[in-house]
Amino acid sequence: MSGKTIFIIILTALLTIFLMLNVEPVDFNFLFVTFAVSKLLVIGVCIVVGFIIGFVAGRPKKTVSSYDDEIDRNQTTSKSELSDEDRDYIS
Repeated sequence: MSGKTIFIIILTALLTIFLMLNVEPVDFNFLFVTFAVSKLLVIGVCIVVGFIIGFVAGRPKKTVSSYDDEIDRNQTTSKSELSDEDRDYIS
């Protein structure tokens, strides 16, 4: 097992223990409404949202086009542009 895998397993175990210790309900105020919600749910939702935001922000950017594609699009070679020697070689 790699160090990264062991770290993820330990972090997941600690997070699970933390969530299971915080199951009592708390008052959650949202705008003008008060909800009685489990701490487990509030912390769990925050962790999931944080993971999604971190994943989206941390993934590599996609390139629009590569340099080779630009050369291929801008370079049009037809048989009329070839020299006689090149035409003889191709034939």
